[in-house]
Amino acid sequence: MIRRLCLNLCVLLVTVFTGSISCFATDYVTGPFEKSVGVSIANVTEGGRIVWLSGEGGTKDENGKDITNDFEAQVRHTFYIFEQALNKAGGSIANITKMTVFLKDHDDGAEFIKIRKTLFPNENYPASSLITIKDLHQPGWKIEIEAFAVIGDGCSGGKCLNGK
Repeated sequence: MIRRLCLNLCVLLVTVFTGSISCFATDYVTGPFEKSVGVSIANVTEGGRIVWLSGEGGTKDENGKDITNDFEAQVRHTFYIFEQALNKAGGSIANITKMTVFLKDHDDGAEFIKIRKTLFPNENYPASSLITIKDLHQPGWKIEIEAFAVIGDGCSGGKCLNGK
């Protein structure tokens, strides 16, 4: 309890004195190929709050518009759902450290990579699996994504890499 209180106080002080509204401290292990496809080989965190995000997709966007079979709209809507959930937990999609992506059509993979890269403009990409499957549970879904995020962990600048 005392440790949690101290951590919360530390995050609050950092927020007040740096003007930050969030703590993104994950160490990202990546290389040129991984950056080109918008993923990290691994992401290292220590502590923090883990948020598990269920597999999401959709045939209607947040305004009720039909997006059945509209791949890009479904991707963006899924990340909108994640953003809303993560905001409630004190984070954002920038805190996503791992995701598993299920595609109905292999040919949508390149478009997904292009969209994902726009959603993580600082190039701190989640570790990710991209899997093509025969079908998804909901009719009209072209993609389903599950993920987890870590908010307020203690890693940054390689601090958690190489046993440091």
